[in-house]
Amino acid sequence: MKQSQTHQDDKRPGSLSKLRAGSARFALGAGLLGIVALAPAVVRASSGSLFSESSGGPDFVHFNGMSGELYFPEMMGSGAALFDYDGDGDLDAYLVQGVMLGPGKRLADAVFPPADDKPLVDRLYRNDSVTLDGQTQVRYTDVTGGSGLRSGGYGMGVAAADFDNDGRVDLYVTNFGANQLWRNLGEGRFENVTAAAGVGDERWSVSAAWIDYDRDGDLDLYVGNYVRYTFDNAKPCRSSTSARDYCSPLVYKPDVDTLYRNDGDGRFTDVSAAAGIRAKFGGALGVVVADFNADGWQDLYVANDGVANQLWINRRDGTFSDEAMLAGVGVNMDGSPEASMGVDAADFDGDGDEDLFMTHLARETNTLYINDGEGWFEDRTLAMGLANPSFQYTGFGTAWFDYDNDGWLDILAVNGAVTRIEEQLLAGDPFPLRQANQLFRNEGQGRYREVSGEAGKAFEVALVSRGAAFGDVDNDGDTDVLIANNAGPARLLINEVGQDADWIGFRLADGGGRDLYGASLVLDVGDRRVLRRAGSDGSYASSSDPRLLVGLGERGEAPLTAHVVWPDGARERFDRLRPGAYHDLLRGQGKPDGD
Repeated sequence: MKQSQTHQDDKRPGSLSKLRAGSARFALGAGLLGIVALAPAVVRASSGSLFSESSGGPDFVHFNGMSGELYFPEMMGSGAALFDYDGDGDLDAYLVQGVMLGPGKRLADAVFPPADDKPLVDRLYRNDSVTLDGQTQVRYTDVTGGSGLRSGGYGMGVAAADFDNDGRVDLYVTNFGANQLWRNLGEGRFENVTAAAGVGDERWSVSAAWIDYDRDGDLDLYVGNYVRYTFDNAKPCRSSTSARDYCSPLVYKPDVDTLYRNDGDGRFTDVSAAAGIRAKFGGALGVVVADFNADGWQDLYVANDGVANQLWINRRDGTFSDEAMLAGVGVNMDGSPEASMGVDAADFDGDGDEDLFMTHLARETNTLYINDGEGWFEDRTLAMGLANPSFQYTGFGTAWFDYDNDGWLDILAVNGAVTRIEEQLLAGDPFPLRQANQLFRNEGQGRYREVSGEAGKAFEVALVSRGAAFGDVDNDGDTDVLIANNAGPARLLINEVGQDADWIGFRLADGGGRDLYGASLVLDVGDRRVLRRAGSDGSYASSSDPRLLVGLGERGEAPLTAHVVWPDGARERFDRLRPGAYHDLLRGQGKPDGD
């Protein structure tokens, strides 16, 4: 079918100070301008059950290699991925392992010995869930042994995507040490192609994101790098009580990030300097991709630890400009940089643009920035009701997702301290960084309310949570969460309430079965429109399901119309879509759409 007209460059300057003069507020077209709006500690008593912990989830236990030396990286990992590696329509899992002990240390020196005699490597789990009498029994099987996957370095994070356009999802693994790119060969096998691809960044990398920044049809790779830490330059640090403690990142020099351009032949070129990325040092922990200024090109937001964050605006000529300070997202409303860890971007208020949320260090609060539609932001954390509840927590993995499918995006923040908690230390806890996770419900009136106490026993447990991957693991129409815990077991939280409301799901792909990251969807829901974006980025060191889930509340069973903008700017419309099912929206199979 004939494609709709692609986006035409208007050669506007990259600076946000000049973007206000642009005539296009929203990349989906002028018709959308009217969008409306290990010894867990019990810390809460629950009165409901929004989530339950699956007994059939991955049997993974993270080993951080603590030996009592308080090496910085040992408490920063790790992440997880929910992705469909075998193309059977359900979400498999990848969990990143640690293994740090340090110079002269042996396994016998570990504070927490390995949980079993399995090799201490990253692990791949196949989703073997079964449905009987309408009930899905979630079950994950460890298939690492036959996969060819052999992790190296001290594991941090993972980013999943089909980098070579063959319809199979590949993995990029970040490490304290050289990173690795694993090509999916099919039939459950992976091949290490790092050297051939040229993407083995040897800095301390944490989060990475796939982005088609040049709109040439293949995915490029942004790698967020942290600080310049080695065993040789490790410094002794102390808490306010003069006890030994983990160091602040400000003790070490921040590092620079890396942008790799996909050359389309299995190889990548490091374009960091030419693109302008190398002009700034940061200390990256979280990375998210979105079109923040609504010009039809994908931008990047980088959450840095303890220094100003970066908003890399795509200048559409292969270069980026950091507009974070000008846009109002470099520092908080008091003008102070914060210790940003996890990050997500989404249209939480239903006005047709991408807002920002990020998790921070205890005593800083998490932060929510509202986008005005042109890439200018305002810190509205306090007004949204998110400041006080997060003040005493250190957050890592996070996402906007609609857990109850009422049509409004809620927030999960998984928590774990980075300096030792005095009460836990005095109680003899060998890893006194445990904190409970937090769930915030979007009340739909411009405010959030913490509902962790109503969420069930799954939210009563305090561990040292880091990564969080989001996706519908049982394909019942609501979002579940895989949480990676440092020096603890992975936990799969199954959503118990979302399927009770109306919903509709989408996969935005091409004819070859490749998810088209960066594609946007707007769905007509009654008298309002809902914006969603396809991608696996965000959170912390983790990779989520690129499928899109839209909660419809009590809308009913009438057919829906979806408007899709593909990564190159082409637009299509898909009509007569029924709720209660996932729909594959394939490029070229819709109707040309000018809306």
